[in-house]
Amino acid sequence: MAGGGWGKVSDVRAAVIGHVEWVDFVRVDRLPSAGDIVHARETWSEPAGGGPVSAVQLAKLAGGCTFFTALGDDERGHQAYEELAALGLRVEATFRPDPTRRAITHIDRSGERTITVLGDRLSPSAADPLPWEDLEDADAVYVCACDPEALRLARRARCVVATSRIILPTLREAGVGLDALVGSALDPAETYRDGDLDPVPRLVVRTEGAKGGTYASEGGATKRYEPAPVPGKVADAYGCGDSFAAGLAYALAGGRSHEDAVAFAARCGASVLTGHGPYEAQLTAEHTKGE
Repeated sequence: MAGGGWGKVSDVRAAVIGHVEWVDFVRVDRLPSAGDIVHARETWSEPAGGGPVSAVQLAKLAGGCTFFTALGDDERGHQAYEELAALGLRVEATFRPDPTRRAITHIDRSGERTITVLGDRLSPSAADPLPWEDLEDADAVYVCACDPEALRLARRARCVVATSRIILPTLREAGVGLDALVGSALDPAETYRDGDLDPVPRLVVRTEGAKGGTYASEGGATKRYEPAPVPGKVADAYGCGDSFAAGLAYALAGGRSHEDAVAFAARCGASVLTGHGPYEAQLTAEHTKGE
């Protein structure tokens, strides 16, 4: 265990269940075409992926977040553990004999990111010796990678949000009701069709990047939401979607309406665009005082 515990700034006690990738970021003027050579203008490495980005965003909003994950028992896995703890997370990790998954992310001059992953995703499971009982006291849990039984344990929390990316088969097998399902409408890997899950999620959000997106409450009509204004110059799109999902979980757990929660999530996603990497410009509790 490392970092802080439940929320200290707000009344929302937050947790994330998900995977980690050790990411090498490469900033280029343009992506290389076939047979091409491009030169990097800047490079850096840090632990990222859907789990850490959403967990750090929740920690910045709630004052703390518990992150349940699995890491490789290698140099990158242990370094990821230390760096995530330094970012303010209470990291609850199991170490596996497999290598920690890596990723290479190119960021072009427009700020768009293109990702190549190397290796298998390491996901926590209910059989891992982690403090799953803590989820009974959680207000907001965001899930992006785990097994069905761990998802059932997550459902003990007051509000559970999950991504539609990769995890749909797990959601079907777990058979638990979600407070919200969120995914990109532009990514085929995140496609959710009405009727894919039983029980039906209370809220389904489909993001469309700079165009905003749509949301539909259970039994209600699909509505559009507008993108939030970007509070500065666009620098880096990596982590926008994961920060959006974390903001959605935080807002719903805080009792906001579906409309207000989606608008708040859009602000979280837009804020990330102005930072170097996924963590620098995430929305914090200071930005939301008085709301």
